[in-house]
Amino acid sequence: MELRQLEYFQMVAKTNNITRAAEQLHVSQSTVTLAIQKLEDELGVLLFDRSQKQLSLTAEGQVFVHKVSDSLNLLQDGVAEINDYLQLKKGTLKVGVPPMIGSFLFPEILAGFKKYYPNLELSIVEEGSFDIRQLLEKGDLDIGIVNLYQPSPLLETLPISKEQIVACLPLNHALAGQSMISITEIKNEPFIMFKEGAYNRLILLNECKKHGFVPNILLSSDQIETMKGLVEKGVGICFLIEAIARKGQNYLVMSLADPLYLDFGLAWKKDKYLSMAAQAFINFITKLIPAYANK
Repeated sequence: MELRQLEYFQMVAKTNNITRAAEQLHVSQSTVTLAIQKLEDELGVLLFDRSQKQLSLTAEGQVFVHKVSDSLNLLQDGVAEINDYLQLKKGTLKVGVPPMIGSFLFPEILAGFKKYYPNLELSIVEEGSFDIRQLLEKGDLDIGIVNLYQPSPLLETLPISKEQIVACLPLNHALAGQSMISITEIKNEPFIMFKEGAYNRLILLNECKKHGFVPNILLSSDQIETMKGLVEKGVGICFLIEAIARKGQNYLVMSLADPLYLDFGLAWKKDKYLSMAAQAFINFITKLIPAYANK
């Protein structure tokens, strides 16, 4: 059964005349006649009563025409919806964003993207960078912004920004007069760190291990403002990327003597189909990269 046969049948049912149907369809009368005959042969029933001068639907034809009309209408709706997706008038994109990116980088990206593509819906999943990688690898996310530390062979990546990690200390800390500190100078301090699954935490734990100590982790949190608030109250010290740390003046911000960096980038699964919305997001980020590189 071919789609064209159904379209011809629908037009004949509408006009009750093969000649008029052929004119509407811009095909020959014999083409329509043959298509209807093949359709009837395939179904094993007569769809039209040909005993009168004007064609009329049989009982079976009346049942079938309603189903055909519903199917063709759904198909037309489907084609129209696909065209909307192709023209980026419709679509949903599931994006994974780590907490630090969500607080300083992603709002700017989101605002710019929505300006160009107001009809695309972004569903945001906020997790640690490690968890976002796993979700991408399983195909549960379309796109993710992740730390590029220890790249995954299953993901395509597009570098966006390189950010320095700095230490945040209480204003009255004993090291307040220094311009920078070494990790060993604060090895006995209570650390306030991101939860497991954050590469910020992994990088710092590796740095501590390299210098021969295990830090005293007082608290783990993904809430940046909570971490800052605890530092301000003198509870402990935390480590943030500089762009976020500088957004607060009630604590000290110090560079590390041996600098540590987080490289952020866009990631997606290598073998997963990329929707038009996902491709548009990647293209948008690609155009933004020079601006972030010059900051």
